[in-house]
Amino acid sequence: MINSGRIRRRLIANRIVIALSFAAAAIGLGALAMILFTLIAKGAAGIAAATFTEATPPPGQPGGLANALYGSLVLTAGGVLVGAPIGILAGTYLAEYGRGTRLANVVRFVNDIILSAPSIVIGLFVYQIMVLPMHHFSGWSGVLALALIVIPIVLRTTEDMLLLVPGALRESAAALGAPRHTIVVHIAYRAARAGMITGCVLAAARISGETAPLLFTALNNQFWSTDLNGPIASLPMVIFQFALSPYAEWQQLAWTGALIITAAVLTLSVVVRFLGITGRAS
Repeated sequence: MINSGRIRRRLIANRIVIALSFAAAAIGLGALAMILFTLIAKGAAGIAAATFTEATPPPGQPGGLANALYGSLVLTAGGVLVGAPIGILAGTYLAEYGRGTRLANVVRFVNDIILSAPSIVIGLFVYQIMVLPMHHFSGWSGVLALALIVIPIVLRTTEDMLLLVPGALRESAAALGAPRHTIVVHIAYRAARAGMITGCVLAAARISGETAPLLFTALNNQFWSTDLNGPIASLPMVIFQFALSPYAEWQQLAWTGALIITAAVLTLSVVVRFLGITGRAS
């Protein structure tokens, strides 16, 4: 016998949950739209050729963000180039060679801790082991701090993608006499390529907006500098400094820098999404 009252209560509960879900989504999208509208309204006015060709100015004078953009590109690229290979190799070990071993469990546990650690803690760690012994801030210490953020992201993505590769592919290659390293490089890597690249791009998007680790490592440099042995400018640090200043020119550059870095992260996120769809399609 069908209990009509029970069915009615379930329908009401279902409608309430759906309404709350739509309300939560609307609040999230509304907040995102407000942030983007504010960034565009305040930051677009500072977009000009000088923004990309001139260095950060002294107080009260016009200028650009060329040195900060260059520094961010160098630090982000350096962090990915240093951290991604380590993460890929470690993820390969966990998925292909150390599966089920005690060492693999320890590595996975430590990786999860680093992945969830605040970035400022990583910055303090690099400050202690590199900046203090060298007695000065440097771009290299900033690269190391960002690389330590990249490693756990790429490691987890690589391991997950390799575990999704069907074991039948490995068994077929092994039956043909292929050695283990050949199976990994030419079979497993090719099958998981899209996901592994997605992990690297996601890591680049994550570190491109980091400020706290650079505060203790690369610091900042108001002048144009390509020397990684000394302090180097970066866009997040310039935004942090200029946004707190009382000068209108600096505040405008801070809004413009925030718009640029948001557009860069959004672009990388779209690339990640596209690579994920492409990987599933293939």
